[in-house]
Amino acid sequence: MQKLSGKDRRLKILEKLSSSEKAITGSALAKEFGVSRQVIVTDIALIKATKPELISTSSGYKLMESQRNVRIFKVKHSNEETADELQTIIDLGGNVIDVFVEHKIYGTIRAPLNIQCKRDIENFMADLQSGVSTPLMSITQGYHFHTIEARSEAILDDIEDSLKKKGFLIQSQKKSVVWEAKSYGIALPK
Repeated sequence: MQKLSGKDRRLKILEKLSSSEKAITGSALAKEFGVSRQVIVTDIALIKATKPELISTSSGYKLMESQRNVRIFKVKHSNEETADELQTIIDLGGNVIDVFVEHKIYGTIRAPLNIQCKRDIENFMADLQSGVSTPLMSITQGYHFHTIEARSEAILDDIEDSLKKKGFLIQSQKKSVVWEAKSYGIALPK
């Protein structure tokens, strides 16, 4: 396996734990990622800072079911409709955890948003309108995904219905699928 950066390795560890129903030992993770068990212990500590549902058990590490309900929405809209999309989600009781795109060459490109209220939307839109950068969706013809968290499945259903009525929703799913970037040759050591 190609040596990963710490950040990439932690993302892969999270993916592995998310897709496993059983606990996974630190030794098994160390072997899989080609690092020491101590590196995995450090990675787990860093992950726990943002994922308190990650627990250590006598049989390894496990992600517990979150008390929150999460759904992934694939959407498409114009730059001008971004605030409307976000406000629709917030008004119905959702939190916009992140945005990501599935690029055919670069793989999954993800950015945290943590938008929970109107002020967050205003700040986000001001940053976009400053011209410093463009939204991720601009590299995938407007298609992008949001991870949305809410107190109940009913709230997520309402958000899904509203996004569908506005013509933004392409599909919804329970779990995120991560696309791997294409590799163009032999990786050089860092």
